[in-house]
Amino acid sequence: MIEDDARLATMVSEYLSQSGYTVVHAGDGSSGLQLLQNHPAHLVVLDLMLPDMDGLEVCRRIRALPGALAATPILMLTAKGDAMDRIIGLEMGADDYLPKPFEPRELLARIRAVLRRHGEGGATQTNQHLRFGSMEIDRDGRVVSVHGQPCDLTSYQFDLLVTLAERAGRVLTRDQIMEAVRGRELDAFDRSIDVHMGRIRAAIEVDAKAPKRILTVRGVGYVFARQQD
Repeated sequence: MIEDDARLATMVSEYLSQSGYTVVHAGDGSSGLQLLQNHPAHLVVLDLMLPDMDGLEVCRRIRALPGALAATPILMLTAKGDAMDRIIGLEMGADDYLPKPFEPRELLARIRAVLRRHGEGGATQTNQHLRFGSMEIDRDGRVVSVHGQPCDLTSYQFDLLVTLAERAGRVLTRDQIMEAVRGRELDAFDRSIDVHMGRIRAAIEVDAKAPKRILTVRGVGYVFARQQD
């Protein structure tokens, strides 16, 4: 968060932390840019009015950074109600715009919406949800949906899917899966895991015979793909 109002930044940080987000704060544009380069973030909340440079210039400089940093989502805050500021901010590369004063709940909703849009095809994570493109896993509600439609999984299959999804990109052996889903009777040397994986694929894949989400690594185990859809 790049915001010169320390009191507001503290309030936002405390509120967002309750939803599983970690917020780091910079009080001006220059230190904010340096902070982002030293500690890449999933999203930048950027105030338009800053003491050293305006938010539009900070936005422009972020978009000029090298590599993935340039694609960091930006949610711009401003005390101004002029529609032109909003238009210019969006044209400079901001992903969304929220005028002050705002309700913290609206800020949280907008942050989640921006992360969902930015995470399409890859994963974004909160304390409750995992999202991989069109698939969403609600860990608290124990619901998996694809394109908004719930998938038919048993409780055990849900646990197996979460075990893989939380470790997306990492190849897991059957022994590791058995250890992660501890407390369940599971023989890593028979085909019980393979049978369950087949049923999970039937529920979440477009084509279970040509899976894009859960991939088999022959002779090793399974890996949940980071990039999907």
